Amino acid sequence: MKYTINRLTVACIILLVIQSNLFAQFSLVGQVRTRTERRNGLGNLAPKDAPAAFFTSQRTRLTFGYKWERVQFQTSIQDIRVWGQDAATINNADGNRLMVHEAWADVTLINRADTTIKFRPIDNLSLKIGRQELVYDDVRLLGNLDWLQQGRRFDAALLKAQHRGWALDLGVGFNQNTDAFGVVGDNYTPGNIPVSALSTKNVTLTIPAGFIPTAGKGGAPVLATPLSTNGQNQQFKSFQMAYLTRKFNQTKFSALLFKDDFQKYRSDSLGSATAGYVYGRRYDVPGTNSRVTYGAMLVGQLGDGSSKLGKVLWQAFAYGQNGKDRDGLSLKKAYHYGGNFMFQKGLLSFGPGYEVLSGNDATTIQSGETSRFDPLYGTPHRHWGYMDYFYVGTGSPAGGLQDAFLKVKYAGTRLTTTFDVHYFALAAPTYNRMPDAPVGALLSNKLGMEYDFLVNYALNKFTSLEFGYSIMKGTNSLEYTKQGTMDEKNKLGTWSYLMINIRPDFLAAKR
Repeated sequence: MKYTINRLTVACIILLVIQSNLFAQFSLVGQVRTRTERRNGLGNLAPKDAPAAFFTSQRTRLTFGYKWERVQFQTSIQDIRVWGQDAATINNADGNRLMVHEAWADVTLINRADTTIKFRPIDNLSLKIGRQELVYDDVRLLGNLDWLQQGRRFDAALLKAQHRGWALDLGVGFNQNTDAFGVVGDNYTPGNIPVSALSTKNVTLTIPAGFIPTAGKGGAPVLATPLSTNGQNQQFKSFQMAYLTRKFNQTKFSALLFKDDFQKYRSDSLGSATAGYVYGRRYDVPGTNSRVTYGAMLVGQLGDGSSKLGKVLWQAFAYGQNGKDRDGLSLKKAYHYGGNFMFQKGLLSFGPGYEVLSGNDATTIQSGETSRFDPLYGTPHRHWGYMDYFYVGTGSPAGGLQDAFLKVKYAGTRLTTTFDVHYFALAAPTYNRMPDAPVGALLSNKLGMEYDFLVNYALNKFTSLEFGYSIMKGTNSLEYTKQGTMDEKNKLGTWSYLMINIRPDFLAAKR
């Protein structure tokens, strides 16, 4: 009887899929992506004579999609781990690495082409709601951070409108820690709290809800897991955004307005004179610190591939920030601008670029203020060097960043190679406060030179191999602004990796 029921169930599923293909489209895409890395100065300069790190990480992801005339649905489940990090027998200490990366539905509200919808004042209008990736422009400020094995996603709602070539996205998100009974108010603890922490007398103290320990009194928050890029120490409580774009011939215009709000906090401590103290932040203060980011981008093309001189791809952008940052500092003259060109002829392209992210001018900055531009929730790995020294998990110099670069690319049918050279420098004067430095001495603004080489080869339509090798030639200014020391680190950082990316489409038609 059980065997018969199972056969009937399988038969019904097959018939359902066959029948549904007349009206809808299913997709099922898998991914196994392993990356073996050798790190010797990635993110920060390594101590002198320190051995290199070597490991393999893996992303395993399964994405199911459904598409019909008036609704799209997608859910993505992934497992992220380092080879060998689990115990031979599963136990709670291994942690939970299987998670939902995406789970969203996109419902069509208006479609001018659909005559069954009577109210059609614009071409298209839809609501996308749930856990989703936000990917805009060149992922400079908003991106899925796909380079990281875990990626990035947002719990959000997007209202998406299109009319006569214009597209407008309006988005909102609101984060909370729990829906438990007995919890009052809407205060938000913006991070994964460690279970315990050592006190000033090396006694282990339990960390209560709503409290995040810091590295000493007034130090940086100590979290169970890192939050995001740019050394962020707390997640936003809510956000509101508007994104507008349109293409004019060979030029695309886009504008972004993004407001993120951070839960206010107060300094506090746990413990006693006998057990010692754990210092930290308690997130029970009403209100938020709100930051507004705004700006625009232009991307265009001159000529085309058929001309003798080839074509020129260009980009220019400018953004500003005001309001208050996540720690309540007032933002003053925080900005980010830049531009680049790529000259393309046949399979080869090359071109220069220059970008600036503002920082604090140590000679003029006032207490309670900051001029540091935060590139929000983008993909820094794509823009400011593959070795992730800037605006990634290890933070960035308080003096901001200048990046002058030259990029070369060869893109064949299966083989793609790139070679990038970056010259990094501080964007604002920064004091040298080492004990042996003269009073008022400034650091040299040169941070270093980075060289990134990458080769990608497509074995078939669902498998690719990628090899990368990068070198950072740093300076004492880089060491000091990132790690607070001089002449203690190896100024030559190296990093290499081999990545295998397998993405089969299980329901694709055989060809």
